[in-house]
Amino acid sequence: MIKKSKFIKTIALVLVLVLSIGVLSACGSNSGDTIKVGSKEFTEQLLLGKITVLALKDAGFKVDDKTGVAGSDKVRLALENGDFDLYWEYTGTAWLSQLQNDEPITDSQEAYEKVRDTDEENGFIWLQYATLNNTYTLMMRKEHAEELGIKTISDLSKYISENPGELTTAIDHEFSVRPDGYPGVQAHYGFNQSDDEIKIMDLGIMYKTLRENQVDVAMGFATDGRIAAFDLVNLEDDKYFFPVYNAAPVVRKDALEQHPEIKDILEKISPLLDSETMTKLNYEVDINEREPDEVAEEWLKSTGLID
Repeated sequence: MIKKSKFIKTIALVLVLVLSIGVLSACGSNSGDTIKVGSKEFTEQLLLGKITVLALKDAGFKVDDKTGVAGSDKVRLALENGDFDLYWEYTGTAWLSQLQNDEPITDSQEAYEKVRDTDEENGFIWLQYATLNNTYTLMMRKEHAEELGIKTISDLSKYISENPGELTTAIDHEFSVRPDGYPGVQAHYGFNQSDDEIKIMDLGIMYKTLRENQVDVAMGFATDGRIAAFDLVNLEDDKYFFPVYNAAPVVRKDALEQHPEIKDILEKISPLLDSETMTKLNYEVDINEREPDEVAEEWLKSTGLID
């Protein structure tokens, strides 16, 4: 009986120690529910998503990498449905496309505060925004733009109106229907191109198509590294149509309440991401053909955000 009693006590002590170690380990590693990180499918979004995944993993969180979803509407729906816990969104996209406002905002702080306050009522928390401004742009080959004397979108409007049918423009499907997309540009600047003059194509081949002289004008993103690499030029938005597009992490309120540490982790990242930095990171992926997660890890280590 004595031996049996000692054996039971020994087993009980071992179980207590195992459970204690498990609890301490869980507390130290931020384990628990997995954090689902999403992103859109283009290079900059993949980089922002991978930066987030790696930073959270380094902090000890379990992360489900759901980056690479096509389309702003789909990622927003994923956030609403709980398929994502967080992703990076642009203030201009949220204000005009997702929250369906008509008037663009050109001031960064004002745009951020308005989307932050509105989305809080929807259960989404906007953390500190980055100064990078990935606004839409219309691009031409530098040599061609100089040849035609086009420096601004007003110049482009004038040329198209005076030379109908001469120029073709490449845009993606989303830009063809967004209020801050091509229909809005044409209305704001007072020109019109026919359907035959507008080529709808995937964003991934847009820059290459323009460089290879298959189209004359193309939509793009201001922080894309291919603009300089392909000798393209952004036309000045001289009538201030495009709103600011500062990127910020958007987190489901319930996820942030469960894991408040997320805020401190991501708000150390945002201040370091300006337009110049983001353009360089995009360049590494698009021109040097490196993987987004490799570039993201290298940048995080160079800034001291992860070991």
